[in-house]
Amino acid sequence: MHNNKFRGGWLISVLLLSLGLIGCPKQSPQPMSYGSTPSTSSGGSEMDESAVGEDERIQERVQQEGEGGPLQDVFFSYDSFELSEEARQTLQANADWLQNNAEVKVEVEGHCDDRGTAEYNLALGAKRARAAQDYLITLGVPAERLSVISYGEELPQCTDSNESCWQRNRRGHFSVLR
Repeated sequence: MHNNKFRGGWLISVLLLSLGLIGCPKQSPQPMSYGSTPSTSSGGSEMDESAVGEDERIQERVQQEGEGGPLQDVFFSYDSFELSEEARQTLQANADWLQNNAEVKVEVEGHCDDRGTAEYNLALGAKRARAAQDYLITLGVPAERLSVISYGEELPQCTDSNESCWQRNRRGHFSVLR
């Protein structure tokens, strides 16, 4: 008799625990940020007028360059963070623009297609962003002007399940910060 009560209580505990685990929503991984982050103005929450004017000039230049901005994305092979010759040429053009616009800071974003686990893709995205950042530094762009972040598979450009789409998502993207 004592065994039946114990078994029943154990069974109820296991069922409640199972229901609790099933009911927990899956949390999306947060992007991983590396390197220096852009600082805010030293005067607290207000920016001085010269910084505002400089920001407006930069934004005008970015808009004049077209929808994608002045800096072009670089693309990677499946499961790789090695820079192709085409990616190196694109990074050279990006470095030239950055050297002509010395006041600009850039965030290098690492992106992946949706194959693989979220954790793996965050790590691979970070490696892709760092590869692009490191190459820009070898081309003379100061490291303090570059920061990196990985979005893994979280911000796809395309959501179809085919190679053409996956290729567009395996990229290093450059966001002008200031």
